[in-house]
Amino acid sequence: MQLSGISHAEQVKLLSLGGATLIQLREKRMPAREFYDQAKEAVEEAARRGVQLIVNDRVDVALAVGAHGVHLGQDDMPPEAARGLLGSDALIGYSTHNIEQAVAATKLPIDYLAIGPIFATTTKSDTAPVLGLEGLRTVRRAVGAFPLVAIGGITSANAADVIAAGADSVALISALLSNSSRISDATRSLLKDLQD
Repeated sequence: MQLSGISHAEQVKLLSLGGATLIQLREKRMPAREFYDQAKEAVEEAARRGVQLIVNDRVDVALAVGAHGVHLGQDDMPPEAARGLLGSDALIGYSTHNIEQAVAATKLPIDYLAIGPIFATTTKSDTAPVLGLEGLRTVRRAVGAFPLVAIGGITSANAADVIAAGADSVALISALLSNSSRISDATRSLLKDLQD
């Protein structure tokens, strides 16, 4: 919300109008009650738009607001515990930062693993070393066909290269949300570039 200056529900609306089908609600600074209220509105908007919404880090909030699932980091609740709370239908993603973590993640009860940062990023201050495209290729070979999402420093200019290097999909923040008046257009343009 800090980056775009608009509510999470409005972000969901604009991203979905641009063609996004899976949106992660990521909020690191908001007080718990305010985040709950924002997440609830965002889930309602996602339902109206027919898109899936997952919550970053917060299994409790994902469960409380009826989100489609959660995205977990290395220091969050273990995926096994999240699966136990959210059930077999929930979408659970898990962040990894090197080949060892990625390979280990394929044995967890998750639906996809994220790997990154692929490039330097400004939206996180505590990032692991940059992997680059060659690091991504190495991880792809190591995890086989396991669903792989690339994160970190991805823009509309490099997203196609990231997909070509082995990612099934990409996660973007700044490239889509930094200008709230262009969220739908930026999303639409990114998807068009990836489909060409």
